[in-house]
Amino acid sequence: MAAVTTRSRDQDACPGALSVHRAADGALARIRLPGGMITGAQLTALAHAATRFGTPDLELTSRGNIQIRGISDTDAVADAVAEAGLLPSPTHERVRNIVASPLSGRSGGCADVRRLVLDLDAAIQREPGLAESSGRFWFGIDDGRGDVSGLGTDVGVHALDGSHAALLLAGRDTGVRLPLDDAVGVLIDVAVRFAAVRGSAWRVDELATTDGLLTLPPTAPPGASWPPVVRPPVGWIPQDDGRVALGAAVPLGVLPARTAEFVGAVESPVLVTPWRSLVICDLDEGVADVALRVLAPMGLVFDENSPWLGVSACTGSPGCERSAADVRADAAAALDDPAEGHRHFVGCERACGSPPVGEVLIAGPDGYRPRARPS
Repeated sequence: MAAVTTRSRDQDACPGALSVHRAADGALARIRLPGGMITGAQLTALAHAATRFGTPDLELTSRGNIQIRGISDTDAVADAVAEAGLLPSPTHERVRNIVASPLSGRSGGCADVRRLVLDLDAAIQREPGLAESSGRFWFGIDDGRGDVSGLGTDVGVHALDGSHAALLLAGRDTGVRLPLDDAVGVLIDVAVRFAAVRGSAWRVDELATTDGLLTLPPTAPPGASWPPVVRPPVGWIPQDDGRVALGAAVPLGVLPARTAEFVGAVESPVLVTPWRSLVICDLDEGVADVALRVLAPMGLVFDENSPWLGVSACTGSPGCERSAADVRADAAAALDDPAEGHRHFVGCERACGSPPVGEVLIAGPDGYRPRARPS
């Protein structure tokens, strides 16, 4: 196929597969995975690209995407992403930000929202008004269990039953109720309206007012929210169809390319969750048992009581020039000093990737200090 040419950044610095970010350790590409969905073959392709053209690790993000760092040939990585089928729209690649309940349609939940994810992704790509929207604007689709609605996505739906949903703005119930079948159209309408009025705002909660974003009247009390979820589904997860899913925490969200190749070799659907973990789906019990026995010694965490689930970190040094410390190393060392709640280690005041709850520890010349949470 013809080479895919990378371009300079658009109006904000949020990277994509084509508009890369120039980090301290080299170019960084971010590959959007709507709903976190990726096939084993696609994961293997990204692992090969990282090994050949960048740092031999894949970074999982808090929006269920994948990053490749330290890239020496950005065009080659873009070609690899496209050939894997992960770049369906060069014009809209940075705005395909969709998170959804990872276990939807497989284990629990009020509704199977997987089709909504695919339909919304297709609708985003068809909408010219979203091509130049903020790369940080994101959509949420919660199947009713409340895992995604607590993440504070810019616009989302929360299934109330198998056919109806609540419409959310910035993680809060607007009071608008709608059929799930109408959700995609409504979500696109809100996103287009935001793109038209956003000015320099990247997120809905940065707007002075959200008046004009909604055209449907509320029919229920607005303002409800859902508690944030900070721990991923981990371990042996029975599916409703009798098969098994394996939830694997990935320490600090860094998935070695070699481990990713072994996950890909299982040849089953994989989900990257907003908690920087993996779910390997649709396994027969025998295959699941073998996969667990192979992948656990490689560093994936299947124990829901593991201390790795209580720490996270930004990139830190040496990958980020702003960082005052190697925060990943410090987070790993903190496992020897357990704490009651979640701890997120960051290298500067930007506090990238901070979860909505828990303690955020900011590195400085005199060690770490806790960041005050907004009141």
